[in-house]
Amino acid sequence: MTVTFKIKEPLVVPPAIRRKAGFKSGQELEFKASGGVVTIVPKPSPDELQDRREVRDPKISGAIRKGYEEFLAGKTRPIQEFLAERASRARKAARRRPGA
Repeated sequence: MTVTFKIKEPLVVPPAIRRKAGFKSGQELEFKASGGVVTIVPKPSPDELQDRREVRDPKISGAIRKGYEEFLAGKTRPIQEFLAERASRARKAARRRPGA
């Protein structure tokens, strides 16, 4: 779809394009411009921002990578075992922290 840009009029994203992009009424959007290209993306929620920060953490990304490799190798375990291991790690970490 092509529209004609006029300097004195606001730039309007046609409804068909908004639908294809999945934009909803009232949704916050971020605009980014670089090299003559404008990119419009939904503004991430605080939870999504936290997830992005966590994935950049080398320990967390390593654990994700290891889990994915195990998954590809066909190694699985019951959820009860996973949750018990996770609780055990949390208890050990709490004991190491002063004042906890």
